[in-house]
Amino acid sequence: MPTSQDAVIDWLLDADPSIRWQVMRDLVGAPAGAVMAERARVATEGAAAGLLARQAPDGRWGGAAWNRGWDSTMHVLWLLRDLGLDPAAPEARRAVGLVRDHVTWKGCGPPEADDNPFFAGEVEPCINGQVGAAGAYFGQDVRGIVDRLLAEQLPDGGWNCEAANGSTRSSFNTTICVLEALLEYEQVVGPRPDVTRARLDGQEYLLERRLARRKSTGEWIERDRKGGALWTRFAFPTWWHYDVLRGLDYLRSAGVAPDERVSGAIELVRSKRDDDGRWWLDTQYPGRMPIATDGGEGRPSRWITLRALRVLNWYSAGN
Repeated sequence: MPTSQDAVIDWLLDADPSIRWQVMRDLVGAPAGAVMAERARVATEGAAAGLLARQAPDGRWGGAAWNRGWDSTMHVLWLLRDLGLDPAAPEARRAVGLVRDHVTWKGCGPPEADDNPFFAGEVEPCINGQVGAAGAYFGQDVRGIVDRLLAEQLPDGGWNCEAANGSTRSSFNTTICVLEALLEYEQVVGPRPDVTRARLDGQEYLLERRLARRKSTGEWIERDRKGGALWTRFAFPTWWHYDVLRGLDYLRSAGVAPDERVSGAIELVRSKRDDDGRWWLDTQYPGRMPIATDGGEGRPSRWITLRALRVLNWYSAGN
């Protein structure tokens, strides 16, 4: 690798074990044993260990199954998945077991979901997508969520939390949350024809729009209608928000062969690389963060850099 790339890799490795093990696996090609040893540290050191330590005896984080602040049970489990906490680690099994056995949706969603166990989800597909992704990753039974999501797919191939209010067009935000859940479910449980079919239709929804363009005109969709976020600005954690890098990273994870429909999005990613070969955290969504994950908005970001390099490697390997 060029010297500048070596310097970026060294910078990424000088970090939390949750980043290091993924860099070793995805960018360095380290031996499997070394990767496993580094991943084992995630449960006891750094960001993930800090999150685990914040769990209350009743199994909840932030006093709720879900809230609007990012520090709830759902948000923490979703973030622990992104950090790569090993589901088989004793610390993970204990934490997830507490959630499974004690946490419900009482007071955190519509009244009809009050008695639902946490991993049964509630009613909104964007929330259920995030619960389903975390639940599948940590080995929980989320078949009920998956079946509900399949029934809620819209004719254009995607999903929208506003469908219950009459919307007939899909949302990038909701669709990416659902796609990640369906992919995680298949990767853990195994292929299921109806899940695969729905997921491929959802992928096509993104690809037909070239990750962030209007299907009708081909113009960039500058801003999401619901939250006003710019899809060309990269965030970590993303929470329920879509952005171009998140869409590309999903396609990479799903093993999609890149074609010309992703080329514009790839050029956007390349354009954001700074002179030192790093990417910056463009935005951090306002709310109560459960733990600091990066140096802050407007600064070089190891998480964005890791994800961007993975995506570029995926694209290069397919072209």
